[in-house]
Amino acid sequence: MFTHKDIENRSLFVINGTEHQNLKVSNGRLMLEDTKTKKAITKLPFPKILSLMIVGHTTVTTALIEHCNKHGIPIVVMKPNFRPVFYYGNMAEANFLLRKKQFEENKGILPIAKVLIKNKINNQLQLLVKTREKSVSVEKAKYSINNSFSTIDTVTDYRELMGIEGKAAKLFFNAYFEFADWQQRLPRVKQDTLNATLDIGYTMLFNYIECMTRLFGFDPYMGVYHQLWFRRKSLVCDLMEPFRCIIEHQIRKSLKYGTFKPSDFEKRKNAYYLKSELRKVYVKVFFEAIINHKSEIYKYLQQYYRCFMGKKSVTVYPNFNYE
Repeated sequence: MFTHKDIENRSLFVINGTEHQNLKVSNGRLMLEDTKTKKAITKLPFPKILSLMIVGHTTVTTALIEHCNKHGIPIVVMKPNFRPVFYYGNMAEANFLLRKKQFEENKGILPIAKVLIKNKINNQLQLLVKTREKSVSVEKAKYSINNSFSTIDTVTDYRELMGIEGKAAKLFFNAYFEFADWQQRLPRVKQDTLNATLDIGYTMLFNYIECMTRLFGFDPYMGVYHQLWFRRKSLVCDLMEPFRCIIEHQIRKSLKYGTFKPSDFEKRKNAYYLKSELRKVYVKVFFEAIINHKSEIYKYLQQYYRCFMGKKSVTVYPNFNYE
């Protein structure tokens, strides 16, 4: 398992294989090369690398694997949408003590779920504040979300918590995307272009968070808020909640600036799908939005791991504050 010293002195190294970049070992260092110009983009000593995450298509040589083995560097290979397709190295899959704790009946699970949802809706509140808008819907959402924090403290079961989260989300989306003629959130239905865009962004975030959970050895299917369900990675659903704001803010900004447009989608069988020629545009925008927060996401997961393993008070569980 990575130590505090590792976190402070080593870096997550993310390679965007969709941008004509290639990996090499040169003089005992990892070199990122431009495949068109054959020039080095950057060189990094292996002891400075915490984990190597390769997005898209690139070549992984035996020399690279050998050096990663020597320095204890996990390798994660992902599709352009961050969907993991290959893990190699010290992924902590044998962390049976962690998985045992995940499956134990633990009365402290609901309080952890409350922390996650409080963090999520607090970031929703901050996004509304950042708009500096004073419309009726914005003011109503801000007032209601503010009041929900104290209500969450008195919750005694998951259904109550889900109800509070659902109400906050409905008010948030109505206000935050009011300019885009928001209707309602229907995941995976793709009833309009905005819902379809959210699905793309959330999917990339989900895939990235899954890679992070596997670095620590978590069972991604055993959550604390989302309950066990066939083939659903409930813990990943839980841990992405505080970070959804990254996607929501990026979509609002991209719509305002015209980077994303309703005309980017085509309707087929009553559902909206992104035009194939524009996939790279959307993937690049979301890629940069998520990677800009890679350090915060990793440190959040590290602190969450330490708190969960140590059965610490919920008061010291991590919070991600979107700025």
